[in-house]
Amino acid sequence: MISLKKIGLGIGLLAGMGLASCELDKFPLNGPSSETFPATEEEAVMGLYGAYKGITQLDAASTPIWHVMDNITDIGYARPGNNYTSPITSSLTTDNALAIKPWGVHYKTIARCHTVLDDLENIRANMTEDTYNQLDAELRFIRAYCYSQLIELYGDVPLVLHSIGLTDSDLPRTAKSEIQQWIIDEMTAVADHLPVSQSQYGNVRAGSVAAYMLKARVALYSQQYDIAVAAAAKAIELAQGVYELTPFDASMDYVNKTHDVGEPACSNIFGYAGYQSSKEWIWVAEYNQNISGNTHNQGYYMASRLGKGASYWGPTQNLMDSFQAIDGLPIDQSPLYDPAHPFENRDPRLDLYCARPHARLMGIQYEPNAAFTRVANYWPVIEGGSADPAMVNNTDATNAYRSFSGYLWRKHTDNADYAINSASGVSDLNVGIFRYAELLLIYAEAKIEAGDIDASVYEAINKIRTRAGMPNIKNNLSQAELRTALRYERKVELCNDGLRWYDIRRWNLAPQLMNGYLYLNRSGNAWTKDVLVKIDENYSPVYNHGVAIKYFNTQEVVYRENKDELWPVPQAERDANKNLTQNPGY
Repeated sequence: MISLKKIGLGIGLLAGMGLASCELDKFPLNGPSSETFPATEEEAVMGLYGAYKGITQLDAASTPIWHVMDNITDIGYARPGNNYTSPITSSLTTDNALAIKPWGVHYKTIARCHTVLDDLENIRANMTEDTYNQLDAELRFIRAYCYSQLIELYGDVPLVLHSIGLTDSDLPRTAKSEIQQWIIDEMTAVADHLPVSQSQYGNVRAGSVAAYMLKARVALYSQQYDIAVAAAAKAIELAQGVYELTPFDASMDYVNKTHDVGEPACSNIFGYAGYQSSKEWIWVAEYNQNISGNTHNQGYYMASRLGKGASYWGPTQNLMDSFQAIDGLPIDQSPLYDPAHPFENRDPRLDLYCARPHARLMGIQYEPNAAFTRVANYWPVIEGGSADPAMVNNTDATNAYRSFSGYLWRKHTDNADYAINSASGVSDLNVGIFRYAELLLIYAEAKIEAGDIDASVYEAINKIRTRAGMPNIKNNLSQAELRTALRYERKVELCNDGLRWYDIRRWNLAPQLMNGYLYLNRSGNAWTKDVLVKIDENYSPVYNHGVAIKYFNTQEVVYRENKDELWPVPQAERDANKNLTQNPGY
């Protein structure tokens, strides 16, 4: 495995403060039993690091939650099973592991914040005013982020602002709109008490750009567009010279080509090297093998069978057909699109972010079609032991648990994990939470929806497209046309970042997209142009079902309005708190 120094919170500091065993994990949800914590500035920092670590505890199938969520939408698909099929078939239960885990993990992290916040004032005299303000601001930022996730998943939730005891734990739910406004007000209060960035910690600790971005995201989601514009603009202003889009590396030369040419990659942004040096990351969740309980096994669950993985997650045909042709037109309109060679002349992000037939993935030719009985393994060439690849049996086409969609994610993988991939493997590849590309898209969307359209909207979108080698969007577009352009960029640029679940709900597209069928191509079949009716105004493919099923397999999906907008409140929480009502439909 490639050795890259972790530059986040700091192994020595964490271990020295006792977080290697993370005693804070042993505290109950209402805080530590000792009334003296924190007694020093050092203890307050220890508590802060415990809160940051708490965010990393949210996973499913040993994959951090951010890289799970898109796989229960129209653009990604998981291995069929109760935890991941039930969310897309309107059959979640109040004890479903995926649906109930965020509630517990986020509230536990909130409790960690309160452990320090409740008594921080008592040690204020023992630290500088700037240190006090920054610790207070970081803890309130983490708490606000957790609430921003809770309200999107569950709607109204109890707003707890201090440690609670057994006698005052039966709290009712607070309206989502009230919590949204509370988050906006919190970030307004604390953002300027943070340094612009904390790059010395690998952006694991949040800075003011992250705080303004959280404010902007929550304002956007709550349709407070003027506030979102102002907050995003402030974040972009502060980011000048600090954060920026990172150009893709030289492997861009391999997009739209086959495995024998080379392997496209985006690891200089989304891999180990990216988290070490890319300026695109604004806020990052750190994983570190030197800290107990601070690893995941995402590389194994995302990798191909020949990449020593489980092929657990993958893009859908719906996403693959959403990528524009290289001329900037949708594939139903572009003269460059040829269904006989569907992966040529496409938006480079198709190959940079996804793995498809005839490409190289993790050093090995990827072919889900059984006609390819043997495929090329390029690791002998990569490692310098041979001038030619080895030929190996193609288990990506024959294994019973090969990719169920026919495609795999390349984004958020790193070939360095090939050496450690296994069912019991551990990875400490970091996970980015806030990225400069999303910040630009938040700004552009808020301006579009506010009707405040000017050159800066085009500039924000075009920066992302230029980085991807795509042409600028046309000038003088209407609000509706700009909305289409924006939704395309969010769909493809942010794919597998964990935001699509929220987007299709807030745009009210889920009732359309999650009813009917997801199209999958597990056998890697070729297809004709007749499978596609059109690409609609939201950049969603519309299929001729009768033709499409001749080539693709399908997953029937069900979305019930006034139910599937939200996940159920965990039944165990309702049993413990009689004031907790249940969401509709559960």
